[in-house]
Amino acid sequence: MGEGDEEDRPAARVDLRRGAISDQDGTREGGEGAPTKAENREKQRTTSTFGVFLRLLLSVGLGVGIYFWPYDARCGFGLAGYLAAVGVVTASGIWSAVWTWRHRSARGHTLSLLLILWGATLGAMEVLPRIGYAKTDTLHPATWTCK
Repeated sequence: MGEGDEEDRPAARVDLRRGAISDQDGTREGGEGAPTKAENREKQRTTSTFGVFLRLLLSVGLGVGIYFWPYDARCGFGLAGYLAAVGVVTASGIWSAVWTWRHRSARGHTLSLLLILWGATLGAMEVLPRIGYAKTDTLHPATWTCK
């Protein structure tokens, strides 16, 4: 083995890696890993913008509606129902975040992430005082059940 052979090895590796990339559009030709640009374009084409924003609108409606919760949520079944509804708000935020991510809608995805944060905040406001981590008050007592 001569000195020239060792210098050619890194260059050969670069050439092998370069051969796996198409010069036409810069996408990967084979192998495992991230989806190609063509696959992403096909996924965007098959997902309608209307459907994505309808999901987002439904999630935002749930997030706004939970603010006007009409029932007592201090203890017992009312609290359980409220926490279940908060879980639905958070789940709908995740649901719309997945679809806005797939559709490459940056603003919609940001709104979906804010919905997830909103659901987590509402849940934390009810759960944390009851587990002793936050200050209790009349709306958020330290008990789970009604007396």
